Amino acid sequence: MRNVTKEGLEFDDSEEEKKKQEEQKQAFEGLCKHIKEVLGDKIEKCVLGHRLTDSPCILVTSEWGWTANMERIMKAQALKDSNMSSYMVSKKTMEINPNHPIVVQLKAKVDANASDRTVKDLVWLLFETSLLTSGFSLDDPSSFSGRIHRMIKFALNVDEDEVEP
Repeated sequence: MRNVTKEGLEFDDSEEEKKKQEEQKQAFEGLCKHIKEVLGDKIEKCVLGHRLTDSPCILVTSEWGWTANMERIMKAQALKDSNMSSYMVSKKTMEINPNHPIVVQLKAKVDANASDRTVKDLVWLLFETSLLTSGFSLDDPSSFSGRIHRMIKFALNVDEDEVEP
């Protein structure tokens, strides 16, 4: 038995599949580096994952680290020392799905212009939504909602400076 929310999950892949995965790893290396740069210390690393089929990304914890549920339980404990909270945050690895259309398009955007504000917002949105779907809680829900609103404005072609009636 193995916990699938931990990193290091491997499947019995054929040689052809392993070769394809290695080619994808090289092709998406720049995107993984950029995601790590944008998210900073929020994640330990960004890697290509092959466990996903429908989702663009997932957050997994280290093999011996705390699960999302354990992190939630520990954060709920009454603590006298605020420094203890840093120990209660598990090291997260972001696994991206190289076959998902969102990740493919994000790679194209990063290759075109990595410093675009929209690219940074998209990386943060992917991180925050994967936090939620992986069972973690958001550190700052207001910034998450601000990013969602900017993306909605962008999709609806609403000017960022437009005053609400």
